[in-house]
Amino acid sequence: MELLRNAVRPYAWGSRTAIPQLQGRPVPAPHPEAELWMGAHPGDPSHVLGPDGAELSLLELVDADPVGQLGEDCARRWGNRLPFLLKILAAEEPLSMQAHPSAAQAAEGHAREEKLGIPRDAANRNYPDPTAKPELVCALTEFHALAGFRDPNRTVKLLKAIETPGLGKYTGLLEAQPDPAGLRALFTTWITLPQSALDELLPEVLDACVRHVQDHGEFATECRTILELGETHPRDAGVLAALLLNRLTLRAGEAIYLPAGNLHLYLHGTAVEILANSDNILRCGLTPKHVDVPELLRVVDFACGEMPVQHGECAGQRMAVYHTDAPEFELSRMEWPAGDDAEIEVDSAGPQILLCTEGDLLVLASDGEQVELRRGQSVWLPAADPAVRVRPWGGERSQLFRATAGACEL
Repeated sequence: MELLRNAVRPYAWGSRTAIPQLQGRPVPAPHPEAELWMGAHPGDPSHVLGPDGAELSLLELVDADPVGQLGEDCARRWGNRLPFLLKILAAEEPLSMQAHPSAAQAAEGHAREEKLGIPRDAANRNYPDPTAKPELVCALTEFHALAGFRDPNRTVKLLKAIETPGLGKYTGLLEAQPDPAGLRALFTTWITLPQSALDELLPEVLDACVRHVQDHGEFATECRTILELGETHPRDAGVLAALLLNRLTLRAGEAIYLPAGNLHLYLHGTAVEILANSDNILRCGLTPKHVDVPELLRVVDFACGEMPVQHGECAGQRMAVYHTDAPEFELSRMEWPAGDDAEIEVDSAGPQILLCTEGDLLVLASDGEQVELRRGQSVWLPAADPAVRVRPWGGERSQLFRATAGACEL
């Protein structure tokens, strides 16, 4: 087991305080810090820290010994790649609205773009790799998001609550067909509107949202979100698309799983995110980056209803597991109240990353080796290592997240 040095991604929507505070660095940071990456992603791999201070890229370590680092089954299933990426996500401002492809869609899209000769780092590249990108996000603070299409009947009620002369015909379109096909029709209509039509409709909608908030209407939270998005992206069709999505507020420890095709947008807050080790993104809007509408429509899943929120299934007195159908990853959370120093055994279940998000922890190996894991630090456990034990030290409330590969059977 080795401590990791992890890369910080300084995207403009990031926070200047969340990640520095987690790591015990001065705040505010000079620049926004949006994501802390833990894994073997080629774009910014973690580095393992040896006892002599030497560093080695985790990507190089896995490449040199895939079976020892990943385990035989996982190495075979994922082509000698670590299949997951663990992150701390710190959103001060909304991200882009986006969806991710299924494994079959990613493989087909990647092959198609390779055949066309589109460079993998080109701005108009949708599929830089041939793999799916499911993800799960678990709140560390109150975390706000849009995710999945709301029940159409509920959306019709929202649209009628902010009715405007220009919006009425679109409300009628969904009211006449309140199902996934109706959502597809309305969504497609809105994101393909000519800019001149958007420039007429969006101000109407935003003014109506202001009135609804002032009147303390039923959909005030949704309308505030639309106003926030409209302020930063005043001519973007993604603002209209946001009217169709579930508006979620997650409390610490609550999580949502975003499978292939789920249209989503993270708004604000700090969270642990685990995802497949892929860069495949189809953007809908609210970004200056490339938006490929035909390809987006091939990927988006218009299934509708409330977005399931997970609290973690109890797997022992101090452990909760977030279950998904993603074979690339599994996330679990361990917590100890202040004064509790009980040990938890972490079995050897393939490659693992342990991330401390509260307190200080000791990671103990059977041969007597131990690693002090402080708040904001993480440790790499190769598949070849035996089980370890984890316990708090210092007497404070402690929290640990454990990232593992999912089921690796072929």
